[in-house]
Amino acid sequence: MLSFNEIKSGRVIKVNDEPYIIIKTDHHKMGRGGAVLKTKCRNLINGNVLERTYQGADKAEEAETETKKANFMYKDKDEAFFMDNASFEQFSLHVDEIGSQVKFLKDNTDVDVLYFEGKPVTVSLPIKMEFKVISAPPGVKGNSVGNVNKTVQLETGAEINVPMFINEGDIIRVNTENEEYVERA
Repeated sequence: MLSFNEIKSGRVIKVNDEPYIIIKTDHHKMGRGGAVLKTKCRNLINGNVLERTYQGADKAEEAETETKKANFMYKDKDEAFFMDNASFEQFSLHVDEIGSQVKFLKDNTDVDVLYFEGKPVTVSLPIKMEFKVISAPPGVKGNSVGNVNKTVQLETGAEINVPMFINEGDIIRVNTENEEYVERA
């Protein structure tokens, strides 16, 4: 069981026998009253968001999870297919279980897979990954005052905003958590 002080962002807790990852915590202390912790949690199985409030003596049950390395092989319309790096077993996850990171899945990328009760529930991509730009509109001369961006398409089909000097064929580094351009590779 997690005590009041151990409930933090990134921890996986169990609510109604389902795993929830804590996305955000907000700690309040008012005058003479006790401390209150407001949390926002996302269900790792179906993606639902839940808000819970904990008082000073409340505890949260920590979910029994395990993280393993796996290699992304390919994806079709509804599912992404992976291979466990240790046992070489293949498994698939529905694209909804992966969330918005699915647009950054690139063949032969190693990912961290979170297992709950022996079943894979979600994946975590490396924070920074390199992608080839396959489509980029040309930069317009004279349109360079300030921080001007344009939208480009990456090899995985994802579209992100980049500076005007990025061209088709360039290799760029992208932060997969906030989906932003980092630098040229």
